[in-house]
Amino acid sequence: MEFQTVTYELNADGYAVIGLNRPDKMNAMTAQMRAEIPVALAEAIKAGARCVVLTGHGKAFCSGQDLGDGGNAAEIDLERVLRDEYNPMVQNLVSSPVPVIAAVNGAAAGAGANLALVADVVIATKSAYFMEAFTRIGLIPDAGGTYFLPRLVGPAKAMGAALFAERISAEEADQMGLIWEHVEDTEFETHWRARAAHLAHGPTEAYRRTKKALRASLGNSLEEQLNLEAHEQGRAGKSRDFKEGVMAFLEKRKAHFEGR
Repeated sequence: MEFQTVTYELNADGYAVIGLNRPDKMNAMTAQMRAEIPVALAEAIKAGARCVVLTGHGKAFCSGQDLGDGGNAAEIDLERVLRDEYNPMVQNLVSSPVPVIAAVNGAAAGAGANLALVADVVIATKSAYFMEAFTRIGLIPDAGGTYFLPRLVGPAKAMGAALFAERISAEEADQMGLIWEHVEDTEFETHWRARAAHLAHGPTEAYRRTKKALRASLGNSLEEQLNLEAHEQGRAGKSRDFKEGVMAFLEKRKAHFEGR
């Protein structure tokens, strides 16, 4: 497919890169972009990518909704846009069978911040920042923000971030548990590509089951979660990657996982 608002790269190391590509608009999201991200994700999985990276072109990751997209912003049916466009995109990213990394190269604001937080792992450049900018224009956090924020940083920090709508530096985001890590700008691309390659060469099926178990944990009782662990571990134990992992351990060599 020929994309208009994103770029797509399938790397030889086994991971795919989806780049938000409206740098002149700080990669603000349009209906077209929200439609293209799930298509690019599906293309990556179909092509055999074992990790997907979502990043931005230019100086920003994503500045949120393009308020000029679709006419007068004050007259847009926001409920329809969320139900028909944002929500399917979020669900596609969350349910990805392979790990998704958000490589946040700059500003991540509004829905752009929450697009990053949907990913399994968030790596930010030191100069990046996150901002739940919604209340600045009289709205509430969306694109999964009210779901992911309290789960990542707790209700107190989530409430402050949502109400004050202040910038959270990458360093602060790292310290408060909002993201996995931040790195120096000069090392950023080399670092996230190495991280993506690491996951692409890992036990993909174990990653998928790990994602499933961790995402279910906050809604489960201890008994339910223990049963889920037993079920998923039983399936993982039947994989070729588990057998390879054990043999590599016993033979004191690096495991060569096939993702099966």
